[in-house]
Amino acid sequence: MIALNSLFELQIPGFIYKILAACLAGLLIGLEREYKGKSAGLKTNTIVAMGASIFVMISLHFENQFGVDITRVLGQVVVGVGFLGAGVIVQRENKIQGLTTAATIWCSAAAGCLAANAFYVELTLATFLIVAVNLIFGWIETSGIKN
Repeated sequence: MIALNSLFELQIPGFIYKILAACLAGLLIGLEREYKGKSAGLKTNTIVAMGASIFVMISLHFENQFGVDITRVLGQVVVGVGFLGAGVIVQRENKIQGLTTAATIWCSAAAGCLAANAFYVELTLATFLIVAVNLIFGWIETSGIKN
């Protein structure tokens, strides 16, 4: 029982760092969507990042076991979040809306996967770039600079 407690104590800090990193990345990504009044904003992006992180951490628990391919979970996260993103895409008259929000949800899941693998530098860079792209290109779209 002592060995189990020691193992548990060693895993909890790592879990906390990873889930908090995913939460922060999702929060920052979602904040931009929330600010713009999009249907999937702060909560959605934060929870998607955290959920993806949790699923990947669970799969990492089975690493190095015979017959287990932990990368399958990453593929399932990509597909599953794709369905979630499809729910925010709507067509009104001849205009499609929600593609950027759907792509942002997908990127939030990717951020969660980075956090689960403790790729904190990559997570920071990806989060910054996702928010920057949404802000900069959103500004370009609304200012009429395009076309």
